[in-house]
Amino acid sequence: MIIGVPKEIKVHEYRVGMVPASVNEAVAHGHTVYVETQAGAGIGFSDQDYIDAGAKILPTAADVFAEAEMIVKVKEPQAVERAMLREGQILFTYLHLAPDPEQTKDLVDSKAVCIAYETVTDDFGRLPLLAPMSEVAGRMSIQAGAFALEKSRGGSGMLLAGVPGVEPAKVVIIGGGVVGANAAQMAVGLRANVVVLDRSIDVLRKLDAQFDGKVQCVYSTKDAIEKHVLEADLVIGGVLVAGAAAPKLVTAEMVKKMKPGSAIVDVAIDQGGCVETSHATTHSEPTFIVDDVVHYCVANMPGAVARTSTFALNNVTLPYILKLANKGYKAALQEDKHLLNGLNVYRGQITCHEVSTALDLPFVEAAKALA
Repeated sequence: MIIGVPKEIKVHEYRVGMVPASVNEAVAHGHTVYVETQAGAGIGFSDQDYIDAGAKILPTAADVFAEAEMIVKVKEPQAVERAMLREGQILFTYLHLAPDPEQTKDLVDSKAVCIAYETVTDDFGRLPLLAPMSEVAGRMSIQAGAFALEKSRGGSGMLLAGVPGVEPAKVVIIGGGVVGANAAQMAVGLRANVVVLDRSIDVLRKLDAQFDGKVQCVYSTKDAIEKHVLEADLVIGGVLVAGAAAPKLVTAEMVKKMKPGSAIVDVAIDQGGCVETSHATTHSEPTFIVDDVVHYCVANMPGAVARTSTFALNNVTLPYILKLANKGYKAALQEDKHLLNGLNVYRGQITCHEVSTALDLPFVEAAKALA
């Protein structure tokens, strides 16, 4: 198969779909890999590094899209990239379609085969291609929150850890999944006062055992969320419903009542955000203020630590890239129900139920679409 790796063009996005080591693996399996010039420059890889790994360098993204049978990216394709997709071409990347009707329409119109990292599953009901970025975003959320609490950023001027004689900040984490657990780990390490809310008792039991009672684990109800959010110095939104738009668990009314100078880091912003007052921001302008509450809502948080993130992502995507390339997309999808769950758009049809529900569009079961 001919695999194409374009340079990411989202604002301050330095990750890359395949590192040279991944290219080397694909080439060893007999595939051809075209890489756009300078695609890996943001994380320290030169064109020569890719050439040494067996890739062929092309001067523009248009050249890569024109040559490749499968495009491997990190972030969802921007409008200019979507215009370059063609019928039957495989797109393998994060998509986050539920809150993005424009992208969804363009992908449907392209008739490409669009497989989303974030809805690929495994035997344990987990999301293995989303997990490493959730780990990164969860850990980053606490340092982003600490940054947002600084007075010069509009925050209250509170140090998360406090100091002897001064109480630490209260960090409230909504969602105890991968993002929430990693955020809690960092917040506990900084000696903050940490509360995690989740609707799964099993998740709460696991976190209670993991942190040996250092985290207050609370069953999530509307009342519990409101109580703890209003007391919080920092709120982390780590809610995920796979493939679907995030539920708005923190309302605009709650934000109005929060402490002046408190901060929100809405990690769920890729799926539309779990805070009603959130809207996506970039690393160039990461924060905004609503009702004296600082909001950090960067839609590609792991892009700030692009080298770590790229390697973590490649570790989990490479086996699927090779499976798609070795077998062809149809056989690969039909043989692997978990990879099939990643199929969001297939030749003009929506094949992810959560996306069709969120955008009120017709749905076709992925297996039937492929038949």
